[in-house]
Amino acid sequence: MKIWVDADACPVVIKDILFRAAERTGIELTLVANQRIHIPRSKGVKFLLVKSGFDAADNEIVKRLSHGDLVITADIPLAAEAVEKGAYALNPRGEFYDADNIRSRLNVRDFMDALRESGIDTGGPPMLSKSDRKSFADNLDKFLTHHVRNT
Repeated sequence: MKIWVDADACPVVIKDILFRAAERTGIELTLVANQRIHIPRSKGVKFLLVKSGFDAADNEIVKRLSHGDLVITADIPLAAEAVEKGAYALNPRGEFYDADNIRSRLNVRDFMDALRESGIDTGGPPMLSKSDRKSFADNLDKFLTHHVRNT
C-alpha cells in the first residue's frame, strides 16, 4: 500500500500530519504536484513533479495508483477515479469517499459548477477548522492502523 497526495492544494497542516504518519508506519508517501513542494528528508516520503496543465497531477496519480492505495484529495473527480480503481480516498476534512457516496458528491460538484458558470457566486469551502484537522488525523490513524494490522 502507498499513500498518494494531490499536493497542489493540500493544506500544509494536513501534509505535516501525513509526514508524521508515514514516518511512524513506514508506508510510502508520495506528494504529486506541478510546483516544487518542501518535503522532509525521509526515505519513505517522495515528491513527484508533473508538468503544469489541467489535471496533470490527478492524471499521474491515477496512472500510478494500485488497488488498496490511499489517495488524499479534495478533488471529487480524482477521488471517484481512485475509488473506481479499488483505492481509498480521504479528503483533508477527514471524510472518506466510497462507492456509496461518490456519485452524490459528483452530482453536487457538477451542480455547483453549473451555478458558478451561470454567474452565481457560490463562495468557496469554509476554512479548515481544528475539528477538521482532528477528524483527518483520527480517520487516517484508524485507517493506517487497520491496514498495517491486516497486511
